[in-house]
Amino acid sequence: MADGSLPNSGLTAYGTGAMTSITSITDVEAWNDALAREHDIDDYYGRSSPLIRLFERRRLAHIRRMMAPVAGERLLEVGCGGGHVLRLFPQCQLTGVDVSGEMLRKARRNLRGLDVRLVKGELFDVDFEPRSFDGIICSEVLEHVIDPESILEQMQLLLAPGGRVVVTIPNDHLIHTLKACVRRSGLSRIPPFRRVSWGGDQFHLHVWRARDMRDLLERYFRVESIRFAPARALPIRLCYLCTLRDADRD
Repeated sequence: MADGSLPNSGLTAYGTGAMTSITSITDVEAWNDALAREHDIDDYYGRSSPLIRLFERRRLAHIRRMMAPVAGERLLEVGCGGGHVLRLFPQCQLTGVDVSGEMLRKARRNLRGLDVRLVKGELFDVDFEPRSFDGIICSEVLEHVIDPESILEQMQLLLAPGGRVVVTIPNDHLIHTLKACVRRSGLSRIPPFRRVSWGGDQFHLHVWRARDMRDLLERYFRVESIRFAPARALPIRLCYLCTLRDADRD
């Protein structure tokens, strides 16, 4: 919402196991700024445990290969955070949108020198022309937003014919199970697992399984492929490549 307030809409979290009640959030920007302060995104990418960095390197590699843009294409990231994904594409015309001023401050620093426009606000409040982006990325974002379908609807309207959308989400059902095992085993006392609670799970409003997210995406796009990070056998991150459906290409 433009003023940061939330309607009393009765929205409920997708799936089960969401860590925060949607109706408990009264200021979207403040809530996202709190996430940015409590879980420093630069620290996460640069100084987290080797296991986490492995997972995230594989996720970023999937995003880069799935998007595969050519030089000069117009690329939008929804929920751009600190700019760590956008900087994978220095050859493109970059646009990042985020509701958090704290995140955008980091993004400006991390994307310095690139052809980038950073916009503060909710995607549905930003005045972009329809069909104005050749590629759209929404990575580790939908689980944090009040109404994921409104974001997907806007992404569908903004994607140019022939464009690609890459969406990634955490596989929270598996992640929660693995974290519980680490805690029960006592492994959380040794360095590689010491920050097992790091990552801001309490800021997740929605939890999906792989099939559930595919079903949701297919309301708006054609899902072309799914990749798993770090691997199919350990799908910590779920990565989807989408295109416009035939009916939406005109």
